[in-house]
Amino acid sequence: MLGTLCTLITVLSCVSGVTVVTQKPPVLTVSKGDTATMDCNLGTVTTSAARWYKQVPGGIPQFVLRFYHTWSSPEYGAGFSSTRFTSNHQTKSDYRLIINKSEAGDSAVYYCSTLDDSAKEWVFGQGTKLIVTDSSLAAPTLSLLPPSSEELKTDKATLVCLAQMSIGFADVSWTSGGKAVTGGVFTSAAEQKSDKNFGLSSFLTIKTSEWISGRVFACKVSVGSKTSEKIIQDSDCSE
Repeated sequence: MLGTLCTLITVLSCVSGVTVVTQKPPVLTVSKGDTATMDCNLGTVTTSAARWYKQVPGGIPQFVLRFYHTWSSPEYGAGFSSTRFTSNHQTKSDYRLIINKSEAGDSAVYYCSTLDDSAKEWVFGQGTKLIVTDSSLAAPTLSLLPPSSEELKTDKATLVCLAQMSIGFADVSWTSGGKAVTGGVFTSAAEQKSDKNFGLSSFLTIKTSEWISGRVFACKVSVGSKTSEKIIQDSDCSE
């Protein structure tokens, strides 16, 4: 079932004729140890439980808990418990997910869903991105790769910035000659690795003439309060 949830999250929130599930805030940043709260409105649904799923970048959704307004406590998925995760309700269609003593590993996108009995469809909200900052976490580790010699025979050159990070959300920026660059930039989504850290790649495509002009290019990656930067220029790669 988990293998199909990624598709369901994308598709079922847009199915015509079913209730609309809304979540807020879209992005939530808290410090390690603080309490994180996020809200979900089930629209017209008042007879089905609210379900919450956690999805780290590059991973499959994990069932966190479900809660219905007549229950005394939530029902939990594997690996989640009342020691840190709980839920309450404000009305029959308004629910809240509460994460106590938040940890860096809680950083993820949390999706709220419910079953619309009238339409017989599962419906998902658009998600809340939770970022838990931790001053003790290491800054991102960067590698900045120059264009390949084969590519330089053409009219374009691609610089590749590889980042290794402790959480899966980062801000990536490029500069050329000290000026911000936005065109020609593509940054992949972060993916979790076997060691529980995350990696992402960012690409900057420029003209070959820009590369061989001696201009300095820089890639900067920020994760929470920690920032790393790498610079490169043509002369660094000359034999």
